[in-house]
Amino acid sequence: MSEQRLIAPPFAEFAQGVFPFLEIHPFHRNYYRLLEAFATGRIRRLIVTMPPQHGKSLGASVLLPAYLLGLDPERKIALASYSATLASRFNRRVQRLMESAPYEHFFPETAIKKPGRQATAIRSSDLVEVIGHGGELFSVGREGSLTGNRVDTFILDDLYKDAMEANSPLIRENCWEWYTSVVRTRMHNRSQELIVFTRWHEEDLVGMIAARERIVPLSEWEQIDTAGSSDWIALNFEALKESAPSTVDPRRIGEPLWPEQHSLELLNERKRLDPIRFQCMYQGHPSTQEGLLYGDRFATYTELPKKILKRANYTDTADTGDDYLCSICYVVGDDSRIYLIDVVYSRERMEVTENLVAEMINRTETRIVKVESNNGGRGFARAVAKQTPLAKVEWFHQGANKEARILSNSATVLRQVAMPADWRIRWNDFYTHLTTYRRLFRANRWHDAPDVLTGIVEKEAAEGFCGRIHSVRFRN
Repeated sequence: MSEQRLIAPPFAEFAQGVFPFLEIHPFHRNYYRLLEAFATGRIRRLIVTMPPQHGKSLGASVLLPAYLLGLDPERKIALASYSATLASRFNRRVQRLMESAPYEHFFPETAIKKPGRQATAIRSSDLVEVIGHGGELFSVGREGSLTGNRVDTFILDDLYKDAMEANSPLIRENCWEWYTSVVRTRMHNRSQELIVFTRWHEEDLVGMIAARERIVPLSEWEQIDTAGSSDWIALNFEALKESAPSTVDPRRIGEPLWPEQHSLELLNERKRLDPIRFQCMYQGHPSTQEGLLYGDRFATYTELPKKILKRANYTDTADTGDDYLCSICYVVGDDSRIYLIDVVYSRERMEVTENLVAEMINRTETRIVKVESNNGGRGFARAVAKQTPLAKVEWFHQGANKEARILSNSATVLRQVAMPADWRIRWNDFYTHLTTYRRLFRANRWHDAPDVLTGIVEKEAAEGFCGRIHSVRFRN
């Protein structure tokens, strides 16, 4: 691998030049800026995860190899995907790009054999060589052979075809074995690795690497130059912005990644259909059923019990600016079950949620309201009390360890709590955060919904309303 040229077009300019039809939106510019930092050697090991159909492969597996060979025609690049057929398809697209007039304009010294012309360089569907130089692009399917090939840059693009493959322990193990015994053994001290993925499973290749090597989640551009040479730089583009805005991804909370192609309405529809899969594929937060604390195991009901012993509310205000306020109205039946009847689950400002919670309390004829006094809860309780004259609003301090409370009470929550049959539709974020909540506490982004459910069962047990469980039929 030779020294890269000092003068080169910016990657985004190159992409627009060779593909004039290409629509480059704000997140694409940041994605291309990251790929340029990789191409120019500022990043040695890079992981990018993003949802399907957002231009991941076009940037990393078509434009980038051509750009790399333009910068350095001596570079040896290996491109791998879940099948040799797909990897070869990427290779052929790169070749067509490299024989185009716009590419020749950007990189006149990097040329490949053209059909019908004599040249000593090889050009096939799996291997293309740069004429007069040592550079080449070699494509291979997962578990394919690389014997005798030195690799300067490895690009791994989606090593699992679909959820069925990613959920297979055998395929995941074979993929890891291939990565460690083939991919890693073809590299040298200055070799670079790029992994572009749609996440499918906690123990996919990205998850296995994260468990063994240091990964630096990228939020500010300055981190690129402060990370160690053996560190992985990782950027996860969420389909719907959930993490805090940053210079790398400055979207507001809840904003789609590419609204012109995948609107908020479309993404919410996909999330409603399968929240767990949505968290994996679209948000980059994989969780297996085996690792979930609750999963989709909550009892559901279509009718409330005829005899209701208590109508109550439990509210926890947001811990930080991007956390959720969680306020739940529920009833306790004569069967000792806790039936959720309404929920406010919101990241709106307190002056907004005060009104939402008060209106819910009045509408559901709730008479007892408990508000955690932590994080401004006392002022929130006073504001709600002014709007709910028929309810007794009290605040209290919750000092017990959150992790210990949630984990130790999880079985009780599943046993005691019943949800409306349509709760997935009525309270989709609340549903998603509960059903995808993981046993590994630190792996969760939000604890608000499990925390409030735990608080409810603790309160009701302490007051004797849920001392015993009668035999009741529920629709699961």
